[in-house]
Amino acid sequence: MAAPRSDEEVTRLFRIRRTVLQMLNDRGYLVNDFEINETRAGFLAKFGDRFRREDLEFKKYKRNDYNDPIYVFFPDDEKVGVGIVRTYCNRMKIDEVHRAIIVAKQNLTPMAKKCISGMASDFHLEVFQLPRIQITDPIARYYGLKRGQVVKITGLVKQQADTSHTDTSFE
Repeated sequence: MAAPRSDEEVTRLFRIRRTVLQMLNDRGYLVNDFEINETRAGFLAKFGDRFRREDLEFKKYKRNDYNDPIYVFFPDDEKVGVGIVRTYCNRMKIDEVHRAIIVAKQNLTPMAKKCISGMASDFHLEVFQLPRIQITDPIARYYGLKRGQVVKITGLVKQQADTSHTDTSFE
């Protein structure tokens, strides 16, 4: 049995899972509203506080093409290597699934990346990590964010003017 997870880690994994479900819904996969709208308490009731990341794995089907499912894998290992990628690919081959998302804790090892690119003709594998903000970032410091917190950053994106035709020099 796995050790109990901290409240911060449970919240982070709950939010990551919800974000992946929302993304799949936007991509046209069958995701029930109750899955997207699940509360943290519902998440804990379903998985408990001693779950492994692998317990979060699931398979979803396209709304209009039941023959194009996708797996979402949550490896427990810190670094995802070739062995884990091959295990996932074998599972996909057995279940005739050609798409997958790997929600990794850290970047894949270089050999695992090479392995994935070598399997690109058979499978479409994505590595998914939430973007990370530096602890020294001014916005993170302003809001007093701690390591491991998940935040949603929204705002206007400033568009840069097209300066490709402008040559300015100062003398």
